[in-house]
Amino acid sequence: MSKNDKAGNEAGGWRRQTNLVRGGLDRSHFDEISEGMYLTSSYAYESAEQAQRAFKGEEDHYMYSRYGNPSVTMFEDRMKLMEGAEICQSTASGMGAVFASLACMLGSGDRLVASKALFGSCDYVCTVLLPQYGIETVTVASSDLGEWEKALSEPTKAVFLETPSNPMMQMLDIEAIAELAPKAGARLVVDNVFATPIYQKPLALGADIVMYSTTKHIDGQGRTLGGAVLTNDADYFKDHMRMFIRHTGPTLSPFNAWLLTKSLETLELRVREQAAAAAEIADFLGTQGRITEVVFPGLDSHPQYDLVQKQMSGPGTVVVFELDGDQARAFKFMNALRLIDISNNLGDAKSMITHPTTTTHQRVSADERAELGIHENMVRLSVGLEDVEDLKEDIAAALKA
Repeated sequence: MSKNDKAGNEAGGWRRQTNLVRGGLDRSHFDEISEGMYLTSSYAYESAEQAQRAFKGEEDHYMYSRYGNPSVTMFEDRMKLMEGAEICQSTASGMGAVFASLACMLGSGDRLVASKALFGSCDYVCTVLLPQYGIETVTVASSDLGEWEKALSEPTKAVFLETPSNPMMQMLDIEAIAELAPKAGARLVVDNVFATPIYQKPLALGADIVMYSTTKHIDGQGRTLGGAVLTNDADYFKDHMRMFIRHTGPTLSPFNAWLLTKSLETLELRVREQAAAAAEIADFLGTQGRITEVVFPGLDSHPQYDLVQKQMSGPGTVVVFELDGDQARAFKFMNALRLIDISNNLGDAKSMITHPTTTTHQRVSADERAELGIHENMVRLSVGLEDVEDLKEDIAAALKA
């Protein structure tokens, strides 16, 4: 490793953007500028004795890429520096990160308290999959702290939430819930995908664990799947996460890790441009007569705008809005778009729109969707890096369709 690769950060002299470009860099003897890609499944030892020491944990040596890989380590090290975390465990997908973060510490008879305002697949894990293993799941639909205090009045092993929520941007007070969780014996896990690591720091607000679908803003270019779980809780990692990942195998591939490492170099630049465009589009939508509601954390009309200002340093890149009509009206609008793609992904350089009722939340019951404010005339727009005037023109033309 070159002597200057980590020296700046170890001396406390590097800021976030520098860490996003250079953090965790581990150059080989070839002194490459671009991070190396180690496409190997296994590793050789100098002797049988060295292999024995490695497997006993007496010597630091890569053993198998399900356990660890140099390309994956560089990505995890860079994620740690960005998040301000001591530990990062990558996974093959965002849902791999969700399931691993919870399943590694929950067992039959344990209790999970989860927000009801979750991405559809997260809701499935919490309310359908985990209960099959004897885990009790209690959901809280409200952002009212009294409801959370009531749910956490009984012994609980884990709390899971996302804020802002997908898709309705419900805000939950991380700091307040982080105070309630340990009183019930629980660790707090926060899905931080919508806020991005640029605009919200759950660990600094008291959360025990933060997780990402790195498929979203961290890759940000529609190329690869990935996930990451970050924490400062060494006992959580040592007693639960480490061996769960090793022996169940939701492992991030070296190639995907390399792509994600390179994407981190431009993460902040991309997210800030997207958020600025999203704010402009949210304002624009508010002037359109065929739009009945716009939900965006950067608008002072957001029902929890004060909490947004307290908890987030920026508004994010996603705008939700309702059209004057029903599902057919929403579909007609989406089908008339020529620039914005119809896709259920988000955080991409390309702008994307989806209809949550029939896609991301289609398996959630109609009553539950109504409780969460997810209506059939609502669409979710992930704002990309196109010229914002082109995006506004595309939306305006589709509204006239």
